[in-house]
Amino acid sequence: MADGRIITLETGKLAKQADGAVMLRMGNTMLLATVCAAKDAVPGTDFMPLQVEYKEKYSAFGRFPGGFTKREGKASDYEILTCRLVDRALRPLFPDNFHAEVYVNIILFSADGVDMPDALAGLAASAALAVSDIPFGGPIAEVRVARIDGQFVINPTFDQLAKADMDLMVAATYENIMMVEGEMKEVSEQDLLNALKAAHEAIKPMCKAQMELAEEVGSTVKREYNHEENDEELRKAVREFCYDKAYAIAQSGNNDKHEREDAFAAICNEFKAQFTEEELETKAPLIDRYYHDVERDAMRRCVLDEGKRLDGRHTTDIRPIWCEVGPLPGPHGSSIFTRGETQSLSSVTLGTKLDEKLVDDVLDRHNERFLLHYNFPPFSTGEAKAQRGVGRREIGHGHLAWRALKGQIPANYPYCVRVMSDILESNGSSSMATVCAGTLALMDAGVPIAKPVSGIAMGLIKNPGEAKYAVLSDILGDEDHLGDMDFKVTGTRDGITATQMDIKCDGLTYDILEKALLQAKQGREFILGKLTECIAEPRTDLKPHAPRIETLTIPKEFIGAVIGPGGKIIQAMQEDTGATITIEEIDGVGRIEVAASNKESIDAALAKIKAIVSVPEVGETYQGKVRSVMPYGLFVEFLPGKDGLLHISEIDWKRYETIEETGIKEGDAIEVKLLDIDAKTGKFKLSRKALLPRPEGMPEKSERGERRNRSDRGDRGNRHGDRQHQSKEQVEQPQSALESSEN
Repeated sequence: MADGRIITLETGKLAKQADGAVMLRMGNTMLLATVCAAKDAVPGTDFMPLQVEYKEKYSAFGRFPGGFTKREGKASDYEILTCRLVDRALRPLFPDNFHAEVYVNIILFSADGVDMPDALAGLAASAALAVSDIPFGGPIAEVRVARIDGQFVINPTFDQLAKADMDLMVAATYENIMMVEGEMKEVSEQDLLNALKAAHEAIKPMCKAQMELAEEVGSTVKREYNHEENDEELRKAVREFCYDKAYAIAQSGNNDKHEREDAFAAICNEFKAQFTEEELETKAPLIDRYYHDVERDAMRRCVLDEGKRLDGRHTTDIRPIWCEVGPLPGPHGSSIFTRGETQSLSSVTLGTKLDEKLVDDVLDRHNERFLLHYNFPPFSTGEAKAQRGVGRREIGHGHLAWRALKGQIPANYPYCVRVMSDILESNGSSSMATVCAGTLALMDAGVPIAKPVSGIAMGLIKNPGEAKYAVLSDILGDEDHLGDMDFKVTGTRDGITATQMDIKCDGLTYDILEKALLQAKQGREFILGKLTECIAEPRTDLKPHAPRIETLTIPKEFIGAVIGPGGKIIQAMQEDTGATITIEEIDGVGRIEVAASNKESIDAALAKIKAIVSVPEVGETYQGKVRSVMPYGLFVEFLPGKDGLLHISEIDWKRYETIEETGIKEGDAIEVKLLDIDAKTGKFKLSRKALLPRPEGMPEKSERGERRNRSDRGDRGNRHGDRQHQSKEQVEQPQSALESSEN
C-alpha cells in the first residue's frame, strides 16, 4: 500500500480441496478466503445462486466468546453487513448464464486490533476466485477510504477512523467502480466523487496483483459450463409477439404497480396460450426468461427514446408524497411517510442507559445509544407468504438508514433512542422512506436532532455500447430490477450523510456519477421541503408518557457511596422513589442519569443522591434521623452515611436529667444544625437547641460562664469522662453534665 503497509496473498498451503483458497495478511491481520462451486446448476435455476459468509473467530484477538456455550454462534450484524459488501461487489461479475451454486467463505483467523479486517474481505474473496477455475469477470478489490484532516486515507486503522469525517467502502474492478457504501458528516457531492477516485486508484494495484497471482498458478483458464438451454427460434417468436405490446404498457404511464404487473403478465400468458400443456412443460421456463428480456428492453427504450418512465413520470420527477406525525398514541414519537406506493410507519422509543445495546464483536465492544430497526413484511408487496425472521436485507437497509440519521443525534443527548420502521407498502426505495419517516418520528418525539435528513434512490438506464443514458430520480422497484444502478443518497440541506451504490452495467463514468449526485441533491431538497411542511422542527417537549431524564456529575470518590455495598443504596433509592438511576465513570467523574415518567420521582431521587454526595458544612441545617439513643445523647444520621452526636444538652434549652425525658426515640426524624467538625477526628457536633428560640429570661452566655466558674465541675466532669468510654469510638466525647445542668 502507499503508506508502506504490505498485503500478501498466499495460496497452495491451506484448504487445498477448495476450488480456490487464499490467505491474506496485512500486519498481524490474517483472513482465509475459500470458494467452492458446484459443477452443474440445479435444473430450472435462472439466477446466480451465490452465498457469501464472513466469520470472525474470537480467538483471532485472544478473546473468549460470550454466552453460555462459549463458542461462536450465529452471525452478528457486523458480519452480515461485511457479507453484503462482498456479495454486492462479486455478484454482477459472474457470467449471466452461469447458474451453479457458489459459496464464498471468509474467516478472520488473526487480528491485532489495529487494522480493520472488513476492508480486506473483498480482496481476499476475489483472490480466491482468481486462483480457482470458476468463471468470474474480476478481479475486484475493496478498500475503505476515510478523510482525515482533509486528506484521504486508504484502509485507515481503528484509531484513524475515529477522527474521520468520511467513511466509505468502495469496491471496483481495474476499470470500473462496482459498489459504494458509507457515511459522511454532511460533505459535498464533489467531496464524495474525489473519495471514489482516491479509492479506485488504490484498488488498481490490488487488481493487478491478483492477475499476476492467477498467471503464476495457471488459473487463467476457467472451467467450461453449460447451464442454459436456449431455443433461438422461440426467443425470436417471443420478441416478435410481445415487444410492441410490452412497449405500449411501458408507454402508458400506469402508476398502479399491481395493475401494471398484471398487464405485463397477460402478454406473456397470451403468448403461452398457443402451446399445449405438454409443450409448456419444457418451453414455459424459456418463455419466461425471454419475455423478461423483452419487458426490460421495452422499459429501457421508452426511457431513453421518450424520457418517459413506467408510471408516466419524467426522469427527474418525484412521486407524490404525503406524511403525518403522531399517528400512534403509544410510542414516544411516530410518523407515516408515503411516497408513491412506498410507505413507512415509524416509531421512536426513548429509554435510559439500561436500554443501550451492547455490541460485543471480536474487535469492537461498546454500548450503542441510537438504534434503528427496519422490518419488511411480505404483505408490503402483496405477497401471500409467512413472515420469517430478520434477514440480511432488513439488517442492511436498517444499517443504511441508521448511518444516515445517527450524526444528527446530539452527542450529549441523555436518552437511548430506538427508531423502528415498518414498511407497509413497497415499490422502490423503502430504505430511503425509512430515513424520511425516521426524521419525522424523531422530531415528533422531541429529539433535538441537529437537522432533518431526507433520502432518495437514483437509477440509471444505459445500453451497452451506446453513449446515451438517463439518470432516474426516485426509482420504482421495476426500475431497480431492470435498470443498471441503484444509488441511494441521504443528507441534510448542507451535505451528504450516507450513501449506498450498486452497479449492474459494464462501466460507469465519473460524469454519470456526478450527474446522478447533483440530480439526487435536487430530489433530496424537494423531499426535505415536504418533511418540514409536515413538522418544521423538533417538538419543544416530550410526550406526557415519555420518560424524563435528569443528569448530574459527582466527584469520582462518591461513586461507591451512591452505589453502596452490593448496590444496596442505589437499589433502595430506586425502590423508594420509583426512578431509574444509572451511574458510570466518564473522564474521571461520575455521571448519573435519573429517569422517571414524573418529575416528583426524579426530584426525590436527586435529593437523595445530592444528600449522599454533599459535603457537611458547619452552620447548615439538616433533616436527620435518629439512629441510636444513648444515656448522654442521640446519634443522628444527618446525611446518608454521616452520623453526628446530638448531646442531651443540645436537644432543648431546658434541662433533661435523662434521655428518656426527651421523648425522642430511635427512627424519629429530627432537624439539627451542624455546630462543629473536629479537625483531627472528623467527628460531627450537632444541635437542635440552636434552631429553637431562646426562652425569655434565659441568661446570656457570659452570665452563664461566670456561674460555671463558681461551680465545681471536676468530679462530675470525671464521671462523664468515665462514661465516655462506654460510647461509640467514632463519636465525639460528650460534654460535661455540668454544662447540661446550667442550660
